[in-house]
Amino acid sequence: MASPNPQRELTLRGLLLGALITVVFTASNVYLGLRIGLTFASSIPAAVISMAVLRLMGGGTLLENNMVQSQASAAGTLSCVFATFPGLIIAGFWTHFPFWQTAGLSFAGGVLGVLFTIPLRRALVTQSSLPYPEGVAAAEILRAGADRSNQRGLQALISGGVMASVFSFCSGGLRLLGDGLNLTASAGSAVFQLSAAFSPALIGAGYLVGLSGGMAMLTGCILAWGVGVPWLTSLLPNPAHLPPAKFAQDIWLHKVRFVGAGAIAIASLWTLIELMPPVLRGIRTMLQRTTGQTATTDKDLSARTMGGLMVGAMLLLAGFFAAFLAPVAHGFWPIVGVAVVFCVVFGFVMAAACGYMAGIVGSSSSPISGIIIIGAVLCALMILALEALGLTPDAMMADGQKLATAFTILLLSAITATIAISNDNLQDLKTGQLVGASPWKQEVALIAGCLVGAAVIPPVLNLLYQAYGFTGAMPRPGMD
Repeated sequence: MASPNPQRELTLRGLLLGALITVVFTASNVYLGLRIGLTFASSIPAAVISMAVLRLMGGGTLLENNMVQSQASAAGTLSCVFATFPGLIIAGFWTHFPFWQTAGLSFAGGVLGVLFTIPLRRALVTQSSLPYPEGVAAAEILRAGADRSNQRGLQALISGGVMASVFSFCSGGLRLLGDGLNLTASAGSAVFQLSAAFSPALIGAGYLVGLSGGMAMLTGCILAWGVGVPWLTSLLPNPAHLPPAKFAQDIWLHKVRFVGAGAIAIASLWTLIELMPPVLRGIRTMLQRTTGQTATTDKDLSARTMGGLMVGAMLLLAGFFAAFLAPVAHGFWPIVGVAVVFCVVFGFVMAAACGYMAGIVGSSSSPISGIIIIGAVLCALMILALEALGLTPDAMMADGQKLATAFTILLLSAITATIAISNDNLQDLKTGQLVGASPWKQEVALIAGCLVGAAVIPPVLNLLYQAYGFTGAMPRPGMD
């Protein structure tokens, strides 16, 4: 017997609304990313905007709102490629962001991220007790908006939002309140630094994450700033005679952060080993199911559809990698093939690791930057190994390895899209599970979000580069 679910879910107007919200949030996230190095999770504000607009249009449902926020969330998350693509201009290889290469690689990487979350859904969402703080929060907001009789829940959401807005306006806008505290102390040559931020968003995230997740993050801070930084500042010279605070930041950025990235790499492999049995069970169940045997709330995209999307994404990656190398190198197909395989294998491993971390501490706190560092090291080692085997073009290592550096950044851009989408989509799938959404429809909305977001990213990057420039790479001579 079919599940009696009369609610509208994946609709044309929902997709159009999600696309419009996507344009705004993707552009905002790209700007914030380039400006301060951080992006915001767009699922919750997208859910609020969607509820308001669909209520005005009439007939909006909880499930339709969920599809809109899923689409907007995926596109907003795809903007994480701001961390890699500008490197091609800073390295002097690009003078602008070509639309088709930038959008195509972002979209192909995003599609892989969506596909990787499908077998991970059962292992990390359906059959897991991970808290998924942002996914749970989005589900509560959707429920409160749909249930007009739930005045207490709605009042709590409104009051929390007003309090956070007032604090943010007074601290960041009027500068009447401090939003952080930084203390630096020295003991001999060792430097100790304590940083604290006062953020209602972080308080809410901490409440949703719970004690275990918060203790894990606190332990990492203690190891980094209470052990690593003081120890290394006492051992390493300071030839530039930097002030203690700047010297501590420099040590953290160039030394301690890489220690953390190594820890993430080992933890990722261990996480994958632990997740392999439930992931394999999820894949086996997905391949064995039939339409009549699967409930609507547990039905993913078909294996045939997933296979077609996987092949299409890999062909897109191969085509854009080849188009990047063709004007300056010959005999590049071996490195293109290895790069595509690397994107798939490394992308899936990191998708599992980031998805697990997102389930514990939330998408916004997941260590994507550390994953990018790991990917950069492994990409460089891969190119060096191919060069030792004589499988790389001669131009790859010429001119100070400029082409090898540029290709590594390009490859990292696709991987960044993959892991960022995987990191965020599991939160959305958790929201869908809590509100009774159809996973396959949500996966369609996520792919639609990747498509719209990928189309928005190149013009926004070009606009911001022409308006402001990047450090060490200005678009016009004499520009300040």
